[in-house]
Amino acid sequence: MANRLLKVSSLATAVFASSGFYLYSSHLDLSDLSVIRFGRAVATTAVISYDYLTAFRHVENGTDEYWDLKSKVHRRSAERLRDLCCANRGTFIKVGQHLGALDYLLPEEYTSTLKVLHSRAPESSMEEIQQVIREDLGKELSDLFLSFEEKPQGAASLAQVHKAVLHDGKTVAVKIQHPKVQKQSANDILVMEVLLKAVHWLFPDFALMWLVEEAKKNMPLELDFLNEGRNAEKVADMLAHFRFLKIPMIHWNLSTKRILTMEFADGGQVNDRDYMQTHGINVNEISENLGKMYSEMIFVHGFVHCDPHPGNVLVRKCPQTKKNEIVLLDHGLYQVLQPDFRLNYCQLWQALIKGDMSGVERYSRRLGAGDLYPLFACVLTARSWKAVNAGISSVPVTHSEDIEIRTNAGLYLPQISDLLNRVPRQMLLLLKTNDLLRGIETTLQTRASSSSFINMSRCCIRAIARHKRTKAQSRRRRVQITLAESLSLWKLYMYELFLWLKGSMTILMSLLH
Repeated sequence: MANRLLKVSSLATAVFASSGFYLYSSHLDLSDLSVIRFGRAVATTAVISYDYLTAFRHVENGTDEYWDLKSKVHRRSAERLRDLCCANRGTFIKVGQHLGALDYLLPEEYTSTLKVLHSRAPESSMEEIQQVIREDLGKELSDLFLSFEEKPQGAASLAQVHKAVLHDGKTVAVKIQHPKVQKQSANDILVMEVLLKAVHWLFPDFALMWLVEEAKKNMPLELDFLNEGRNAEKVADMLAHFRFLKIPMIHWNLSTKRILTMEFADGGQVNDRDYMQTHGINVNEISENLGKMYSEMIFVHGFVHCDPHPGNVLVRKCPQTKKNEIVLLDHGLYQVLQPDFRLNYCQLWQALIKGDMSGVERYSRRLGAGDLYPLFACVLTARSWKAVNAGISSVPVTHSEDIEIRTNAGLYLPQISDLLNRVPRQMLLLLKTNDLLRGIETTLQTRASSSSFINMSRCCIRAIARHKRTKAQSRRRRVQITLAESLSLWKLYMYELFLWLKGSMTILMSLLH
């Protein structure tokens, strides 16, 4: 028996030694092994679930002690989730960033904790970067670039960007995918799907399967950099009339599915007020132009850039014209809105701006909200039901209202999860986009300005009129629609002029006094 045990232990030692030598010689990071990543995710999910199941046993629901404890459980669970994302990297960080952007859909403890993932993305080594370039472009760095900065300009969940100079002297940004992300993403999404189903079984009110479904659909698109390049060219052409918008030009001869080489454009992040002040950039102008750009994408064209977090939206003085400019980066994730969906969405926003409650109910129901349409209106606008009833353009946002919305996000989490599982998949990325834009406006202190609602209304009027013209049976009807559109736009222009005069008079009176 002793001899057999000795043989088994000797064999095991040999296996482990040879495995260890293989892992060492192949420079394989144990944390990249699927079994390790899966085990880490299972352990974190189990700990978080156990915490929620046991923490409230001896506390009466609804008391101050209960709410205080719930906030603490939310906080430590969010921290565990953040640590899991940082450890597993790649797709986990991407999904964690998505959750961190859902400001008015998840409790504040989660969103504030997960927001740091935008600055906690991993970096690939220079050896890994060179290997990707060799495999995809078939040449060494020195053959392709005159110079190549080893320190990345920025690292994200799926890729990192290096500044380089071509042999013809042009400065470019080279976006290179982390080498392991492509292989790991499918497994990561499967793990998330299994674990979320288990959590939903334990907590029936918790229903975030829509998040995994979106990741399953969008991740292959985001991992294809040629798709990102095509999106960039399409939106540059679509919004060419906006002189304030800069989309970096793509160098197709140096681009593949894992490498995207583009014109280098620098600037400060759109939420950096200090940068704007230092460089003489008007904050209100930037906020208004950002609203114009996204209103045009959403309501008029139905082709929407869905990742406007501050790292992807830069501001600067244009080197040639010296005018304020917005640089839009990272075009991997776009949402194409179906015509009927886009039209109903236009009509809904028109109703929300005017306080037309019958319209709010009608178009919310058309968009799948059903009897949860009041909650849907509040989630979409991040305004209270009282403000929605009054018309969101006529009631200013207050700090107390923001606190009320955040508190309700925690109270109505089951209903919010139900709502997000009801609405069309197209709505989910729009909600994420709304939240990111709202976060930028909040930082710039320009949220819910009258100009943003005017720009939205202008785009909605144009989109609805264009749709009606396509359905018109006669030329006379098309002329009537065009005249009605012109009249509505003229009224909007007069209202905008009135607001400008009113603001100018207020400033003049304050100077005189």
